[in-house]
Amino acid sequence: MNKTQTQIPTDTWITATWQEYIQTIDDPSYEKAKSYYHNGRVRIEMSPLGSDHSNDHVLFIAAITLFTLAKNMTLTGKDNCTYYKTGCQATQPDVSYYIGENADVIPWGTSTINLDIYPPPNLVIEVANTSLSDDKGEKRLLYEAMNVAEYWIIDVQNVEVIAFTIANRGSQKINESQVLPGLAISLLQEALQRSRQENQAQVYTWLFSQFQT
Repeated sequence: MNKTQTQIPTDTWITATWQEYIQTIDDPSYEKAKSYYHNGRVRIEMSPLGSDHSNDHVLFIAAITLFTLAKNMTLTGKDNCTYYKTGCQATQPDVSYYIGENADVIPWGTSTINLDIYPPPNLVIEVANTSLSDDKGEKRLLYEAMNVAEYWIIDVQNVEVIAFTIANRGSQKINESQVLPGLAISLLQEALQRSRQENQAQVYTWLFSQFQT
């Protein structure tokens, strides 16, 4: 990437140094953008998120909240939080969670989360409307490298939940969450499908009844 370049292509990966990545995200033009850095490449996402993306984003935050309430689990969720490992990795997932003994590991007052100091989140979720191939590809590799324990992709257009457990810098598809034991991915899939026909309050009521059984 040319350091003198004032605008860079968005919604695609381009070659960049870490310093060029830092300069880019400090540019006021990208104040509302999401940014990622992995393997010497940067991705800036500027696409409008839209109603469908926003609905599914909220749905999964609520679903996880209801599950942990029903199961008396502890967690701390973060919305569009920035994580970085100096010089090599940076990400802003749609939703992320520290669960169980990690629930309070990030002190209040922390801005961006430095993974040289703190552990990565237990769960990362990306809501994919126009970015599905990237979420399944390069971002998945990024979260493997970050040693995130679990990674979910919410496929807005195909109404599908794709979940992976991550270990030893590799990932494998799962049918039940490992970081939220007892939570079947098929149940989240059904909630997602119901949300296309019912309002969110109706879906939440159904979900909570399922979690209490």
